[in-house]
Amino acid sequence: MNFIKAYFLDFKVLKDCRKEYWTIQVINLLDCLAYFSFLNIAVVFLSQTLGFSDVRAGYAFTVFTTTVTLMLFFSGFITDSLGIKKSLYLAMALLLISRGGIALCGFFPDLPYRQTLIWPLFLLLAPGTAMVQTVFQAAIRRYTSGRARSAGFSLWYLVMNIGAALGGLSIDFVRLTMKLDNTWIVNIGVTTAVLCTILTLLFIRSELQVYAADEKPTEEETKPKERKLPWQILSEVVSQSAFWRFLVLVSCLIWVRAIFLYMALLQPKYWLRVIGDNAPMGLFQAINPILIVAGLILFIPIANKFNIYKMLVFGGFISSLSLIALVLPWQWFGTDMATGYTTMTVIQLIILSIGEIIWSPKLQEYTAAVAPPGQEGSYLGMSLLPYFLAKTFISLISGHMLLRFCPEGIAPEIAAGTLPFWRTPEAMWLILSGLAFLGLAVAFTFKKWLTKGVNLDPIQHAASH
Repeated sequence: MNFIKAYFLDFKVLKDCRKEYWTIQVINLLDCLAYFSFLNIAVVFLSQTLGFSDVRAGYAFTVFTTTVTLMLFFSGFITDSLGIKKSLYLAMALLLISRGGIALCGFFPDLPYRQTLIWPLFLLLAPGTAMVQTVFQAAIRRYTSGRARSAGFSLWYLVMNIGAALGGLSIDFVRLTMKLDNTWIVNIGVTTAVLCTILTLLFIRSELQVYAADEKPTEEETKPKERKLPWQILSEVVSQSAFWRFLVLVSCLIWVRAIFLYMALLQPKYWLRVIGDNAPMGLFQAINPILIVAGLILFIPIANKFNIYKMLVFGGFISSLSLIALVLPWQWFGTDMATGYTTMTVIQLIILSIGEIIWSPKLQEYTAAVAPPGQEGSYLGMSLLPYFLAKTFISLISGHMLLRFCPEGIAPEIAAGTLPFWRTPEAMWLILSGLAFLGLAVAFTFKKWLTKGVNLDPIQHAASH
């Protein structure tokens, strides 16, 4: 009984949050619904609706994902300079224009040069997508007290996954239930951009830091705030040794984070080719966020009881282990390919989700713990530079990987068992899992140096109860 009582008491810290925090969560929900529905159908949309080949669709997706990460490098400084409300206005305007243009290309097959138009539209979509992420990072830090921060980031991640689950389910609803073109999935984002702009106008008023009743601002936070230019903020960030250690750590986690990129770039076509055209892609994409939602409801109250760094490495190991489920023979899981690969996918997503519940919210909390006040967005943006390089590389070779390991029409050869292992999808997943484990081994080995000068132990809140 004492455990159950303590469990629910830990939720009380969220009472410190103002209405701006809860508005950000609603915007988070709507934007994630739009983002994940588009992300998980993008390569299929490019091929089935616009006629792109595997390789060309991979290149087009590279334009988007790579530019998003590149923009995250800059958008952190812009967010810290403009402030939360102005940054949200700018982000939603970019999303509305770009998503609307992509939808038009899908709706009108006779539109001149529509395949050519997609490239600049994907470029325009990227900065809006990036800025939303840095705004969330800065806003959650700003609108939560110190004692509520861990729960605040976990709740943000929970809401994000509710949006991701709805995004995944919307794919099957549009494709399999309504029998509509993939373009209608893209069009969801047009509506959400309008709604998010209205919410920003009505409810985002203050940008002051939130404190609990028994908390006091640090000396750094009480200094008069001056609006600095983005390049001034950049100069300050790169001069901090803590930032460079942080950069090494996020580099170690690159290939763990990349598993979610595989879910957008490789797995949709992988599912269609090893399971069949009726593969429930949306349901598969929804399994992960649904499990994250359920897991975080249990995890939020106890999230701040464990060392952040240990959670990052341990959770990352479990997520990396998930890819091994896709390396095993499909015959172990079913009497036919569709059943076998469906079961393998479900197992993989369950293991991935368990690990993600542990490590992913803690990565955001780690960023907030390391970053000086007012530089949260900058740290997030700069820390994504290694991921920028990895995403560019993975996106560029994704089409080539599919051609080698999982090309169109591979199913009969898999069923007959005539393919050598290094030409099968299983080999692809083995290589990618090995990269993830390698990065975690480095993080584990150099723990002492990577955590130097940062207190990542759990914060005790017993006194506030």
